[in-house]
Amino acid sequence: MLAEQATLAGGCFWCLEAVFEQLQGVSTVESGYTGGRNPDPSYRDVCSGTTGHAEVVQVSFDPAVASFADVLNVFFAIHDPTTLNRQGNDAGTQYRSAIFVQTEEQQRIAAAKIAELNQAGIFSAPIVTEVSPLTTFFKAEDYHQGYFRGHEEQPYCQYVVSPKLAKFRKLFADRMKR
Repeated sequence: MLAEQATLAGGCFWCLEAVFEQLQGVSTVESGYTGGRNPDPSYRDVCSGTTGHAEVVQVSFDPAVASFADVLNVFFAIHDPTTLNRQGNDAGTQYRSAIFVQTEEQQRIAAAKIAELNQAGIFSAPIVTEVSPLTTFFKAEDYHQGYFRGHEEQPYCQYVVSPKLAKFRKLFADRMKR
């Protein structure tokens, strides 16, 4: 399998991780940070909103099973790409909607997907998702990896992560891992 990577920000990384772990063709999902100024930021640093980093997931996938466009279809379906620096009650630049591209082809596909969704009027407001080149990806602390799987009963997971996972399961039932 030749893996490709997508680095995506759409609010809390626990939500994105829980969803992408279940998408066919995805081999790994790592929560982390990118897009900021500080070298090797911690969760506390990023949550302060002063580092410029976004909470992201780095999704490794087999493009023969799930294309980059497929990954973006899921991404845009499970978060609100029209709110600047906010997802629900999570507010700050660390929760922005962003696609950190790694190739010119990813740049082209991301720009085309945003234009397509805006033209189709899928959302009630224009998409504000940032599309930027990936610089350095910093893996988040170990306790963030697979967070939802170990904390499903936690209130944040029940009220924020679970509904996004349910939406994914409903919209993409045919694309879920068996």
